[in-house]
Amino acid sequence: MSETSPKLRAELEGIPTYKPGKPAAAGPVAYKLSSNENPYPPLPGVTESMAAAAGSFNRYPDMACTGLMNELADRFGVPLSHLATGTGSVGVAQQLLQATSGPGDEVIYAWRSFEAYPIITQISGATSVRVPLTPGDVHDLDAMAEAITDRTRLIFVCNPNNPTGTAVRRTELERFLDRVPSDVLVVLDEAYREFVRDVEVPDGVELYRNRPNVCVLRTFSKAYGLAGLRVGFAIAHEPVAAALRKTAVPFGVSQLAQDAAVASLRAEDELLGRVGSLVSERARVLAVLRGQGWTVPDSQANFVWLRLGERTLDFAAACEQAGVVVRPFAGEGVRVTVGETEANDIFLKVTEGFRKEA
Repeated sequence: MSETSPKLRAELEGIPTYKPGKPAAAGPVAYKLSSNENPYPPLPGVTESMAAAAGSFNRYPDMACTGLMNELADRFGVPLSHLATGTGSVGVAQQLLQATSGPGDEVIYAWRSFEAYPIITQISGATSVRVPLTPGDVHDLDAMAEAITDRTRLIFVCNPNNPTGTAVRRTELERFLDRVPSDVLVVLDEAYREFVRDVEVPDGVELYRNRPNVCVLRTFSKAYGLAGLRVGFAIAHEPVAAALRKTAVPFGVSQLAQDAAVASLRAEDELLGRVGSLVSERARVLAVLRGQGWTVPDSQANFVWLRLGERTLDFAAACEQAGVVVRPFAGEGVRVTVGETEANDIFLKVTEGFRKEA
């Protein structure tokens, strides 16, 4: 028998592994602030919808996500033909790469930004073009525009940016979009849109309406608290949305997820209250950090970013020892979810002690 292994695509060599947030340790005081999850339980009506869906697990889900698509069309005032769903916004992002990019093509994104971008770009066979953030940890849109070549097929703009929480404003973003060739797709990844309070940060859905090369990604994983159900969606003009529906994994979004997403959309008043509480807590955390002497960028997401350089892993270990788990990026910094008040207080106690030691 031959010892030869099956031939696999060369592009898979060296793909970085996606690193999920470390789970909290077992114990009475252990909080997970590493994955930007919503600390609240499902919104009203969600659990009931899930219980009802559980009785039909022997059946395939609605592949067209009809109920959810209709709800989204009404909620955002867009045609059904401009919508596509997927397994979280990252699943839709991977479909976008399948539809636009392959060997010889280039994909531009800021760095550091969402760590799935280099992974899904390499899987597609395309080449990553990483553009460093500004010293203030914001997208350098001018540099990103300068990086466009005749090989560029797709550009990710993560707004607010993960993991820094910073956001680009309307004037800068519109100027950038005006510079992008019409045959290059710009993906506004707005996973944290619900947490934005800066009125100068535009809603990507409004920008997409008269720009056929703009696609907006949203998710139910963050503000809506459905991270475990994996459902996201894109709003884009018909050619792009149709391509997304073609590249979707058949029956990828479970009926459980579809029904829970619809129930979540219908509980908007409760959602706004919960998001408002997290935004208030974010403001408190940022104020305390700055009072301790930390330089922290303004966050428009549900997390904060601390640049710690070579001290990053030491800080993450100190947090874990104190009872909270954060997300370290070795040699760069830590991203810390705004969670329960008790968890945030533990984190702030660690930052105070770490600052004094320094």
